[in-house]
Amino acid sequence: MNPFLESVATALRLIIELDPVLLAIVGRSLAVSATACALACVAGLLLGAWLAVARFPGRGACLTSLNTLLAVPSVLVGLLVYLLLSRSGPLGFLGWLFSFKAMVLAQALLVLPVAAALARQAIEDADQAHGEQLQSLGAGPTLRGLLLAWDERYALFTVVIACFGRAISEVGAVMIVGGNIDGFTRVMTTAIALETSKGDLPLAVALGVVLLLVVLLLNMAISLLRRWRMGRADAPLQTLQATP
Repeated sequence: MNPFLESVATALRLIIELDPVLLAIVGRSLAVSATACALACVAGLLLGAWLAVARFPGRGACLTSLNTLLAVPSVLVGLLVYLLLSRSGPLGFLGWLFSFKAMVLAQALLVLPVAAALARQAIEDADQAHGEQLQSLGAGPTLRGLLLAWDERYALFTVVIACFGRAISEVGAVMIVGGNIDGFTRVMTTAIALETSKGDLPLAVALGVVLLLVVLLLNMAISLLRRWRMGRADAPLQTLQATP
């Protein structure tokens, strides 16, 4: 059999038979990315809501810096976390280097600017449409930001899903701070890189297929949320049109 077809066939067998090694790596990846995404989105959404309604000197520079962080390479984030957590670093006493916590921290720092920037844009657009009305009702910046965030909750759900996709597809930072230790810190992306370099293509292909399925499900979730949001927005109009 052709080596390529043989690798694909073996990879599909690993997925169908729920290979324990495959499941362990996938489960660890989901746990790391979900934890990092939850931490980053809590802070990022609050920061984005505040930046959307706050007006202060230097706000433009702050937004420029935030947008710049969107393009920071993951390996640079990994290097920063490594320096912080290394034995000689300021957080070395925690002993987190090459651990689950280190990978969560690295991914959270990587995803935080994404959550904050996308949330700020969504809430600021809503503020331009409804902000004056809320101000006329006596809502201050904090209350206005919270109300607009709730009004844009479906858009913010999309932001959370996008952040999870960014986290789970990242490889550089978790490889640097996690060490890619078998059974402890090996996740899908780092395992794909390692198994490919070792020539163990079936496992690498199986992990790649699972990762593609996860990304596909995330994109489907985003599309469904957008359609649901548009449907809810059109519902009042449809009701009026149906009224004789």
